[in-house]
Amino acid sequence: MKTSFWFRPARFWKWFAFYYPVSKEGWIATIILLAIAFATFFSADVSSHSISDTLIGFAPWFIMIATAFDLLCFRFGEYPSWWRKKPEGKRARK
Repeated sequence: MKTSFWFRPARFWKWFAFYYPVSKEGWIATIILLAIAFATFFSADVSSHSISDTLIGFAPWFIMIATAFDLLCFRFGEYPSWWRKKPEGKRARK
């Protein structure tokens, strides 16, 4: 049975990586989460009087939305080849 991934990893620079959607389901999940993020931002912006109030009201929700996206990517995404375990002989010495 061939598995189709919703997301694929991309690596840039040395330590940074992100997932991008490659299937219809991945695009739908990404668009829904972005729509929720924009709606949350605008609802926090309506009830605030300054930029700091907006960011304080939006930050916890954005962290939860980003965590949900990250969990979706790890569940339905392709495993990156650079995260493989090192061979037994390459362990650091004590």
